[in-house]
Amino acid sequence: MSDFQGKVVLITGAANGIGREAALQFAARGARLGISDIDQSALDACAEQIREAGAEVVAVPCDVREPDQVSRFVDAVVDRFGRLDIAINNAGVELSHAKLAEVTLEAFDTTMAVNVRGVFLCMQQQLPQMVAQGGGVILNVSSVAGLGGAPTMSHYAASKHAVIGLTKSAAVEYGKSNVRVNALCPFITQTDMLERTLALMPDREEALARLTAPAPLRRAATAHEVVSAMLMVCHPDNSYMSGAEIKVDGGYCAL
Repeated sequence: MSDFQGKVVLITGAANGIGREAALQFAARGARLGISDIDQSALDACAEQIREAGAEVVAVPCDVREPDQVSRFVDAVVDRFGRLDIAINNAGVELSHAKLAEVTLEAFDTTMAVNVRGVFLCMQQQLPQMVAQGGGVILNVSSVAGLGGAPTMSHYAASKHAVIGLTKSAAVEYGKSNVRVNALCPFITQTDMLERTLALMPDREEALARLTAPAPLRRAATAHEVVSAMLMVCHPDNSYMSGAEIKVDGGYCAL
């Protein structure tokens, strides 16, 4: 499996969940990795696993809300590898669930800062590099919550709608520079974030069944399944897909 041989892949939020699985899968396919996260110990562990697999990696702690940290991360990747072929803007948060009138301003501001400001700042650094080198691929991680309403998650849904807006606008603006920009929209996925949510429920299994019931496949996705879609979107042969919302949702949006 060498379909990304030599490609330089940048991933935010790479220490856990989908981001970590993506880093490992791209590395297994020959990519050189630039990874970041705010959880430095987990980030270091991911980097070590990538090195043990024989891939090159640069790991930089980064809070995507902070312009200087984002700039330092992207610069470190380009300084190490000389270019940036693929950027996956995956870092995100999902905070407390509440009806819109009960969402705290702190929860709203934090969600928008990480999920929207973070993607915006990352793209501002990634796009000029890709234009200068003659092209590239950006994949922003949105959600099916970015495609419709999400009861008790209005602040999260708003942030993921915004990610799609940034994605489509950039796809139009930078297509002539051979930069493809797409958004991935997963449904509920088996990650540490989901487990933290389920841990707050009186009955974990009942809660998981209730959450996944709207999807015709009646289960959560695995991180591997979501990353398989990432690989497809970013593959060099998939060179005409841009401005798209790719659903990985077990049929949820087909209803």
